[in-house]
Amino acid sequence: MHSHSPFSTINPPSILGGGSTFWEVDLLATFDTGKLRNIVLLSHRGAGKTMIAESMLLASGVINRLGRTEDGTTASDYEPEETKRTNSIQTSILPCPWNGHKINVLDTPGYADFRGEVISGAQAADGAVIVVAAQAGIEVGTQQMWQIAEDLNLPKIIVINKMDRENSDFQGILDSLSETFGRQCVGVHVPIGSEESFSGLVNLLSPDPDVPEGMETQVEMAHERLVEVVAESDDALATKYLEGEELSTDELVSGLKAGVKNRTIVPVMLSSATSNIGTTELLDVLIDLIPSPDELPGPTATDTSSGDPVNFDWDANGVMAALVFKTTADPFVGKLSYVKVLNGTFNSDSQLINASKNESERVAQVLVVTGKSQESTVALAPGDIGAVAKLNSALTGDTLSSKETPLVLPRIDFPNPVYQMAAFPTSKADTDKMSNALARITEEDPCLSVTREPDTYEVLLGGLGDTHIDVTVEKMKRKFGVDISLQTPKVPYMETVSTPTRVEYRHKKQSGGHGQFAHVWLEIEPLGRGSGFKFNQKVVGGSVPKEYIPSVEKGCLKALRGGVLGGFPIVDLKATLVDGSFHPVDSSGVSFEIAGGHALSDGIKDAGPVLLEPLMHVQVFVPESDTGEVMGDLNSKRARILGMNPLENGSTAIEAEVPQAEMLRYATELRSQTQGRGSFTISFDHYDEVPGHLVQNIIEAIQEREKVEA
Repeated sequence: MHSHSPFSTINPPSILGGGSTFWEVDLLATFDTGKLRNIVLLSHRGAGKTMIAESMLLASGVINRLGRTEDGTTASDYEPEETKRTNSIQTSILPCPWNGHKINVLDTPGYADFRGEVISGAQAADGAVIVVAAQAGIEVGTQQMWQIAEDLNLPKIIVINKMDRENSDFQGILDSLSETFGRQCVGVHVPIGSEESFSGLVNLLSPDPDVPEGMETQVEMAHERLVEVVAESDDALATKYLEGEELSTDELVSGLKAGVKNRTIVPVMLSSATSNIGTTELLDVLIDLIPSPDELPGPTATDTSSGDPVNFDWDANGVMAALVFKTTADPFVGKLSYVKVLNGTFNSDSQLINASKNESERVAQVLVVTGKSQESTVALAPGDIGAVAKLNSALTGDTLSSKETPLVLPRIDFPNPVYQMAAFPTSKADTDKMSNALARITEEDPCLSVTREPDTYEVLLGGLGDTHIDVTVEKMKRKFGVDISLQTPKVPYMETVSTPTRVEYRHKKQSGGHGQFAHVWLEIEPLGRGSGFKFNQKVVGGSVPKEYIPSVEKGCLKALRGGVLGGFPIVDLKATLVDGSFHPVDSSGVSFEIAGGHALSDGIKDAGPVLLEPLMHVQVFVPESDTGEVMGDLNSKRARILGMNPLENGSTAIEAEVPQAEMLRYATELRSQTQGRGSFTISFDHYDEVPGHLVQNIIEAIQEREKVEA
């Protein structure tokens, strides 16, 4: 532990004005849990989360100049892929010192393809700041982020940012927030001016706010509304309010804090992050209103040695447990595991266990992370956030704990990949490195998957959308020096037969010395879907000697590799060897293997060959207003609708079976149809016959693709 105090007084940056002082915090000190605040910034893309984080860092003295997302100079967006897109693609951790506290700010991406990063950040938070752009109002992402915070029971604050932009409408947004999320959304600020004349705010939480001339009535009405909402959430304050007594500022703040903690009040604030308006007020509110970790119920873990549940109370001297909520593959320091300490003290130079995998882990240095920079510290207290380099087995969602009492926390629930591309190395050197790079990048991102399709021999990289996959490929090139090209995956079609048939094949070859001879009769018949291939024999009288029958089966198995329609694997049929003949000198196992293979191939041509395609089980979740369009689109994709169920949140769940060939771009298409409000899950269900009128077109398209690739 640090022996010195983590606090010292310094002169504030100029943006705070005046000659006052505030507490600068040594971010490498070990903090009491009560002095910690863990805040996740959530919003629709482009609302200004990163600039709010940047202005908080400036106000708290962590940085000395304000970066810009457009220039790629912010502390949060430091990856080249973020600079290129001027958008966050990962969650950044940014500790801010303020008034003797440490505020761990988790800046998350707003783009839907990086929803896994949002879930990681929210999992480590004790409160959410939902940012709304003043000129845009409530957007699709706003509602989605609100739901994420709701699902995790996070206390919430809303910040209306970009108040200096054209078409900003504070009162209009405040009204729509109340309509959309409930009347617990209440303003704690009143804007001074609007659009380009926006110059500041009246803080209703200040004991003696400075109210500009002409705004008295507006401020009084806003204050009355705030008092009313606070009184509604507290019986004692309600009694005082109804009896006509004034609520003091302290009573207002304490009532607000209780309401925020209980999630019955959502304060609505104002800011222009690029002009540093509203930043210090936000920092104050985070400390005054958002609960510290130990003011909230601790999570429940499971003792893996006994199976018993264990409830945490954020005890610095208790059993150590920390959740790995995010992992990055750093080309210089190796794997970096971001942790939130949930109980006990997380010490450098300690031996722990990854209780999720029962693997020992050594913690060399505990790190405090600010964006891309990392500094060593001695320890982290319960509730704090930091990182550890080079853990062996730990991945996102794992629990690190003491060996004596191995504790496992509930896993983080990430969305499954819904979009796949086939990945190919662009050179021989890339071939050798691709597998390792794919393994490392999927360790970093739980929303990625890598699978090998056995029938098309393709390596499939799965993610949440096309941008997610493109960014992943860029990262792999930068971090691991592997250049990968992407193609639309091939659909793993198969072939089968539809009618029984009987076929004869005679193999005879004479070329000096011993010849080759084998003669077989096969009966071929279709089997049910998913049955695979079955071989039987009903030979009587030794027409085919027993020792050659396995060779006939072997020949049949080889022939299954390529069918007669498009060369696809053959499935769901039975071949029975019923008769044949042999030569005492010229017959051999190889001869009967050749005969068996040719007999099966010839027989399939006469047994009504059909093309099979994979059908996927799909669940689509869409707002009620989009249901008709989405249903129409699914029907155009040859979907078989299995059911529709209305959901409590006003959405509809559509369940369907859809051919895989129709779903290859669905992640992008659904997002476009629903303006990003729709989502879906997809999994393989079964194979079924391709309608006859489509078979020729499919085969011609596949042959054309093969010509191009050749």
